Amino acid sequence: MPPLLKETRYKMKNRKYSINIKNLMLSMMLWQGISLSAFSHEGVDHTGSGTSEVPELPDCQILAATRLFDGINFPQENMAVLIEGNTIKQVDSLTKLNGLCVNQINLGDATILPGFIESHAHIRFQNVDKNIVLEHGITTVQETGGPLFASEGGQGTLRLFSVGPIIQAVGGYPLNIFGGGDGGYDKIGIHVASITEAEEVVTTLVAGGATAIKIALEPGGEMGAPWMQPHAGVLPPPTPWPILSQDITNAIVAKAHELGKRVLVHVGENTGFERALNAGVDEFAHIPCAEIDEDLLQRAVDQGVTFVTTIDTLSSCVNSATQKGIHSNTMSLASKGAKFIYGSEIGHDNVPWGINGEELHKILHLTSGESIDFADVVNVLKSVTSKAGEHLRLAPLGTLTPGAPADVIAVRGNPFEKFKILEYPELVISGGRTIVNKFINQLSATTLECFFAWAEGTYPNELAPTGASTEVSNAYSYRYYSSTNAYLGVSSVDNHVYYMKAEDGLLQNAGPLSNWLPVSGCQ
Repeated sequence: MPPLLKETRYKMKNRKYSINIKNLMLSMMLWQGISLSAFSHEGVDHTGSGTSEVPELPDCQILAATRLFDGINFPQENMAVLIEGNTIKQVDSLTKLNGLCVNQINLGDATILPGFIESHAHIRFQNVDKNIVLEHGITTVQETGGPLFASEGGQGTLRLFSVGPIIQAVGGYPLNIFGGGDGGYDKIGIHVASITEAEEVVTTLVAGGATAIKIALEPGGEMGAPWMQPHAGVLPPPTPWPILSQDITNAIVAKAHELGKRVLVHVGENTGFERALNAGVDEFAHIPCAEIDEDLLQRAVDQGVTFVTTIDTLSSCVNSATQKGIHSNTMSLASKGAKFIYGSEIGHDNVPWGINGEELHKILHLTSGESIDFADVVNVLKSVTSKAGEHLRLAPLGTLTPGAPADVIAVRGNPFEKFKILEYPELVISGGRTIVNKFINQLSATTLECFFAWAEGTYPNELAPTGASTEVSNAYSYRYYSSTNAYLGVSSVDNHVYYMKAEDGLLQNAGPLSNWLPVSGCQ
């Protein structure tokens, strides 16, 4: 234990010594990374998960702004959304919703949208910080290759769905590039060598929580493909790489469909593309890198297969001799009426951990034909909201319609004119819980006084007597409660609420202040 913290605790426990506020606040700063239980014992999770705790959901809240996009229709002006608990209740004008809830925020010249859905990511495999992803407007992620885990999140945390490891041929992709070895349910890939083995793996994946099944049909060799570049200083093995046989591929798809699961496929060229179509896959996890025959592209459209874009990630996939590759494939598919959903491949080393404005830009310009109109812009944003939710079989997730999960983001200005501003949402709500809210000054004296007064009235056993004066020391605005010998403060470093009982000296992180303000009615 740091000597300073020992000194502070000693002074707290022995009342004949005065409380050394300066040392206390410094100790709190030192211990700010600790995340324990919230300051109350109501509405919090004491499972010891190590994440910041959250308060009870507000009964209701209304958000109004100059523009609102519900994920389906053209954006509407001067609309508001009513949230009840963790669910979207109604979208209408503020005038019509006004009497239904007193907890309201008018965001002004801003746009309200559904939380965005990332349909291709490797969060756990690449050790991506889930909190950063959520804070940057992605509220739901399909994890397309990595350790198997049950679905999680959605109530103030990133909603994450796993497909588990990618099923692959022995000696093939992705284990020949990422990690090597025999693979397994905790790896990026898992080998199968027979129909029986393949069916057993699918069954185990589904039983373990996989929401879809992913396979690799990648023989390698595509010019400009990331998997053809050195990894950790090691060149990829000679191509062609072994891929699953048609019989094994067919068996995987049939077993997955029997168990009610979609099948995703990683392919990069004609051989794997055709094999996937023959088996009846549901989704291409990337638009292929190499030029694909036109008849195969038409087959894919006719079969109703969905394409996850990842155009930004694979933008170097172009044959220098023919100038054909991912861009020409995308344009050809669009001209044939293909279905696209947004994917940026979070976890890749050249894309942001959140909404990727460049991916949206590339989707717009490659799928809109000879000219771009407003409907094309709307369709791009549908690909990351309602269309994604529908394809992932999670509808009405990705919309602001009655009954949909209350996943909401908002940005200042008009993202239908500039996608880039979507990378910096100033409001993020997950399952009704506010993660980010930069539309209000959380640290204003009025807001803090309101919050402290509410907390004292709500948790009198922990915070007494009421009406203590608010002090400021270093990064903290705080109150000391002499009867309960406790401190409640808000840090300007991270805008989190912190609580500490003087006798144990443990600083407890009660999560973002923005999460408490809707409950307290102080926003």
